[in-house]
Amino acid sequence: MSIGVDPWLKPFCRPAGFVKNTRVELNEQPFAPTLAQKLGDVPHVSGLLRRIAHLSGAGEGVADWLLKVAVERGANHYRRDFDPTLPPDLPAISDEEIGVALCLGQNPYNLDALRVAAQFLSSPRINVARLCRLAVQERCEPVLLHIAEVARKYASQQEPWASLRKNLRSRRVPRTDALPHWTRLVSHTSVTANGGSSRTDWLCRHE
Repeated sequence: MSIGVDPWLKPFCRPAGFVKNTRVELNEQPFAPTLAQKLGDVPHVSGLLRRIAHLSGAGEGVADWLLKVAVERGANHYRRDFDPTLPPDLPAISDEEIGVALCLGQNPYNLDALRVAAQFLSSPRINVARLCRLAVQERCEPVLLHIAEVARKYASQQEPWASLRKNLRSRRVPRTDALPHWTRLVSHTSVTANGGSSRTDWLCRHE
C-alpha cells in the first residue's frame, strides 16, 4: 500500500518560465518559532491557554491580553499602550494562571512575555503550591526555574522563586540560551554624577 505524501512537505519547484517576484518574497514573513522550538522542547498544547482564551473573550488575541493584564496587575516596568479592543481583566483568572500562561512553550517566542512573567510573579501573594502544580501541568518548569536561579543572586529570599528552587523538580531542555539574560530581569543603575555607587535591583511586582 502506497502512502501519499503531504503536498505541503514537497520541496517547492519553480515551473519553467517562472519569474521571481522579488517584492512579494521580501514582504513574506516566516512563521514565528514557538518558545518550545527555541528550547528544543517537546511541543505541548495547553489546556490552560485554551481556557483563558475562552473565558476572557480574547480568543486569538490571548497573548496580548495576558501581557495587558499582567501589566495592569503590577508588572508596570513594561507598561505600554495596548489594543483598546482587548477585553478587560477577568479576576476569576488567577495570578498563577496568568504567570504560567505567559511562559507556555506553545506561545510564539517573545522574550518580553517571559520578562513580564518574572516581574508579575515576583510577589509574596503568589501561591507557591498552585504555581508549582501549574508549572508541571503546563510543562514550563525550565522557564520558571531559570528565572528562579537568576533571582538567587539578586533577590535570594524573593518569593516565589526561593520556594520554587526548593520544591519544583527540574526538567531539562536541550537549550536555555533562548531564555532571558539576567540583565533583562533586573533594574541596573550606573554610577551617578555625584559619585553614588551603581546598584542592581530585582524587578518586583508593584502592588
